[in-house]
Amino acid sequence: MKSQTENYNLDWGVTIPVRDGINLVANIYKPETPMPVPAIISITPYIADGHHQRGVFFAENGYTYVAVDNRGRGNSDGIFNGDENGPDGYDVVEWVAEQPWCNGKVAMRGPSFMGGNQWITLKEFPPNLKTIIPGAATYFGTVTPFMKNIFHMEEYQWWVSVAGKTPNDNLGGDDEFWKDKYKELYTKGLPYNQLDKLAGIPSDFFQTILQHPTVDSYHDNKVMTSDDYKNIDIPILSITGQYDDTQTAAIKHFKMHMQHGLPESQSNHYLLIGPWDHGGVSTPCRTVGGLEFGSNSELDLNKLHKEWYDWTLNKGAKPEFLKKRITYYVTGSNKWEYADNFEDISAEPKQFYLNSENAHANDVYLSGYLQSAKSSNSVPDKYIYDPLDVSKLLYGREQDNNYLIDQLFVQSLTKDGLIYHSPIFKKETEITGFVKAKLWIELNVPDTDFQVTLYEVTSNGQQIRLTQDFLRARYRESNRKEKLVIPGEVNEYVFDEFAFFSRRIAKDSRLRVVISSPNTWFFERNYNGGGIVAAESGEDARTAEVKLYHDTKHQSYIQLPIIQ
Repeated sequence: MKSQTENYNLDWGVTIPVRDGINLVANIYKPETPMPVPAIISITPYIADGHHQRGVFFAENGYTYVAVDNRGRGNSDGIFNGDENGPDGYDVVEWVAEQPWCNGKVAMRGPSFMGGNQWITLKEFPPNLKTIIPGAATYFGTVTPFMKNIFHMEEYQWWVSVAGKTPNDNLGGDDEFWKDKYKELYTKGLPYNQLDKLAGIPSDFFQTILQHPTVDSYHDNKVMTSDDYKNIDIPILSITGQYDDTQTAAIKHFKMHMQHGLPESQSNHYLLIGPWDHGGVSTPCRTVGGLEFGSNSELDLNKLHKEWYDWTLNKGAKPEFLKKRITYYVTGSNKWEYADNFEDISAEPKQFYLNSENAHANDVYLSGYLQSAKSSNSVPDKYIYDPLDVSKLLYGREQDNNYLIDQLFVQSLTKDGLIYHSPIFKKETEITGFVKAKLWIELNVPDTDFQVTLYEVTSNGQQIRLTQDFLRARYRESNRKEKLVIPGEVNEYVFDEFAFFSRRIAKDSRLRVVISSPNTWFFERNYNGGGIVAAESGEDARTAEVKLYHDTKHQSYIQLPIIQ
């Protein structure tokens, strides 16, 4: 079915055959020109109609835009299994390249799942794919279907939103419904694997991923190998945000390419990190989670995308905005900065050692502290994690999306968390890069979960969350093999997957580190029993007594990328 407007032509419901005999369906937006032009593809599980405005924009700017319903979604045939599909991507790219309205040059774009679709298509190396712009891209085994081998509730909620062929936006986005279900699972002490039954929407996809609680071949088959990164030979523009909950995945793609790729392809991979959340990576917004940034944060990504395609597909100039390989936004000072690699940003990160006076580290007023000198205090700090204690129920989604945190949240920790403060900053100080923490911990149970969060606390008492990381004790040595804790042993726990952030810390602010065990319905709850976590219930619960050491033999510290 064809229609025509003043500025573009539309072919609606075009079938694209793929190798196993099914048909995918696309809406194709074409510029008004008799000449073949480059084509841009988005393969989406969120229904092709959602790309109408993007399609019009690119068609009016000289590109054909092909919005394709993912296999099993919208008007496309087949069954959607929750995975990005590289062979389908390959077949769509090559089909588009052969059409008379395409000049053989094909690109891809799109955020989130569509970003992952681009990487998994690139894994197949279609000959006519000339560039990709993956935004907020997924990386299986990193942030989906779990984060640090800890499943999160929204994985199932996401699946519901894309289950079947039609949009389920209202059901998937009904936060009150999901809050009630998560709260019920949490307060009744039910196993995580009963979530789909409790919600009334059984899911084979959900139950399948729960059978793979460690990173294994199930996840490996859905990502690029080191050889794949080595063979990349096209320009790439990766886009993510400081507050994007898939940021670690997007940056992992970039880092893997920088580690394994050839110099000539590495030089054409650019990374843009804005002050945005997951949705902002597609449409930047000036405010995120209670924080507000400068007007320059609302980048015109359509314009940047067009300039990128002009450069990579039409021999135009490289986008002026991309001055170096990495572009990032410094919050606090509200400016864009540039670097050729991450090492150039913070070459000598500084270690702050954890310490306390007589194990006083459980209160914002009587806290431990962060010091530049190594600790010699042999008295460990302690906290309790009782998975059956629901008296401090945290509404996970609101807490997770709020970066300007109420002080009462931390003040309520008391004996179920540890708090450490840095000295007050005597001048404005930029911190940019990746945080790392090394903690020496003793447990009385075979397993539990940890959360380490870094905040800026301003002189007027505002608490701004900067970054955080998680770790399940049994995966302290490898996310591919579990090793239960021997109660009473002191083990090293390394937290090295904090999200990248860049912030100008205000004069008279100080840093706050909070160490706790996540006791919220936002995550799969660890009952500390040492069994299969997704199958454990309140009947398996054991109270964890956590001791954090900071003596001469066990130097616990947090490493910060402070820019002098």
